[in-house]
Amino acid sequence: MPRNVYLKMRSLEAARRIVLEQLAPLQSLESETLSVPESCGRVLAEPVFAAISAPNYHAAAMDGVAVRAESTFGASESRPRDLAVGREAFFVNTGNVLPDGTDAVIMIEAVQVLDGERVRIEAPAFPWQHVRRIGEDIVATELLFPRNHRVTAPCIGAMLTAGIFSVPVKRKPRVLIIPTGSELVDWRRGRLEDLKPGQVLETNSYVLGALVESCGGAFTRHARLSDDIARIRAAVESAPAEGFQVALILGGSSAGSEDFARAAIAEIGEVLVHGVTIMPGKPVVIGRAGRTALFGIPGYPVSAFIVFEQLVKPLLFALQGQVPQAPATVRVEPTRKIASKLGVEEFVRVKLGRVGERIVATPLPRGAGQITSLTRADGIIRIPADTEGLRENEPVAAELMRAPEELDRTIVIVGSHDNTLDVLADQLKAAHGGISLSSSHVGSMGGLMAIRRGGCHLAGSHLLDSEDGSYNVAYIRKYLPGRAVRLVNLVLRENGLIVPRGNPKSIRGIEDLMRPEVTFINRQAGSGTRILLDYRLKALGLDPARIRGYGVEEFTHMAVAVAVLTGSADAGLGIYAAAKALGLDFIPVVTEQYDLVIPAEHFETEAIQALMGVVRCADFKSRVESLGGYRTRLTGNVTELG
Repeated sequence: MPRNVYLKMRSLEAARRIVLEQLAPLQSLESETLSVPESCGRVLAEPVFAAISAPNYHAAAMDGVAVRAESTFGASESRPRDLAVGREAFFVNTGNVLPDGTDAVIMIEAVQVLDGERVRIEAPAFPWQHVRRIGEDIVATELLFPRNHRVTAPCIGAMLTAGIFSVPVKRKPRVLIIPTGSELVDWRRGRLEDLKPGQVLETNSYVLGALVESCGGAFTRHARLSDDIARIRAAVESAPAEGFQVALILGGSSAGSEDFARAAIAEIGEVLVHGVTIMPGKPVVIGRAGRTALFGIPGYPVSAFIVFEQLVKPLLFALQGQVPQAPATVRVEPTRKIASKLGVEEFVRVKLGRVGERIVATPLPRGAGQITSLTRADGIIRIPADTEGLRENEPVAAELMRAPEELDRTIVIVGSHDNTLDVLADQLKAAHGGISLSSSHVGSMGGLMAIRRGGCHLAGSHLLDSEDGSYNVAYIRKYLPGRAVRLVNLVLRENGLIVPRGNPKSIRGIEDLMRPEVTFINRQAGSGTRILLDYRLKALGLDPARIRGYGVEEFTHMAVAVAVLTGSADAGLGIYAAAKALGLDFIPVVTEQYDLVIPAEHFETEAIQALMGVVRCADFKSRVESLGGYRTRLTGNVTELG
């Protein structure tokens, strides 16, 4: 089958305008009547008017005595006035009906009870003092809420108070979600161990279903379809036939030979857009059939999310007479240069945290298939299509994916990767729910440079000094001269060669990496593990150029272990915990020291002291040692430098 081409590509702004101007008017949602308590979150189909006033009687607003204000005029401390109980003064509690002939309440604290028949006051009351008058809150027949108003919890109270017990609301927009792709596997059936290379668990329909519901819609999930144009077309045809307002065809929207979404839409309706100048999300298809809006959603999860947020969400809100709330934005400074492609608006997911007076932004992996770049993101930086990227520390707006106040409770750690950081983040969140740990893995040297630039609160480091065998101190003195820091030991860990289970190539040590049949996977330049490898190679007099794969790099120990597990490498240098986690064999090379480098100005802050408390607690140490390959006898020890 011939490949698709992007014949109707549009900018994001133009595509959204087409959605709102050509697709939204196609629909008119019917209404249904719900009891008021059931209507929370729904959109009113008709205006709501009060049936009764609230309060519907003059009510005492304080505990005290009800009086006719005129009868108290002239009362003072020098000329107190006595009032007869039951004739001139009436005891009332908050909320009581005001007795006939009274129009004010005097607080009980300002009343002297002389006997059972008289009370004394020393100040006059004024008309309607401490009284809730009829209709003070709601007046019968007044408009409570207009049509298209979204009902909130306080709205329920207001309507019930006003004597409204049922309301007409718009029916939820109905969305048909059609997952397509022969490679997809239903996670509800079968076993993970039966998953074959090339097969993918189908997850996008569940993510988009949850997003539909968050927009006030209701979704129906179609059974997964293989790459069969006739079956996909039939499923898409069912959407207008069954009264769905929107259909989302997942996968099959790009230019591949088996991408059938565009063809299916074209055969039963009209393609309005094929391709939007955004990244991720470029291959989106927008069309219509009858009164149903049709979207071909890219298969990569990040692309699917971005397309939904930017194009489908505005449509679902418009169908309900609503406008999505714009995300909160803050000014941030990227911790490193972010390159971008001209002609495409890019959505870069970033980690955020407040360091001093700045909010720093560290880019996350930008692949459209990496769903964790969304789960880990605190915000999104949008790089305009006419820009080739952003400079380091160049202030820019970021759309927040977290509450703004969370940024002030985020500890930013940049540097070397270690599996214990995940344990530390979990323990910190459990012990101090308001504090989060945000880690970015750029290698030990990258961490020290981040401290130098003021881009983090602390760095993870395990830099070996080849002169005396110590860790980190020499590098701190060289690259952070005169900087006062606290060097906190996190763990001692086993570093060595990670090899497949059974060690099929009989690798015994660093020397075996020179064998021509052995493929190696390396860590990035500047990482402590890379420095360790180069140190060992030099000590053994071995030429790195002879290692097959020396120039192929990964950024974490787990990524190295995965490369070995999948067979793309026969060996990689990494920590024992990574090998154990994936059931691989491990050949010890060295026990190394992994430290946290914390600038002195951050060390005494509440957040860092909370982190230190977790580092030193028995539960953290126990969990770390259970990972394997770790020792905690020095954990929590502090060395002052600078």
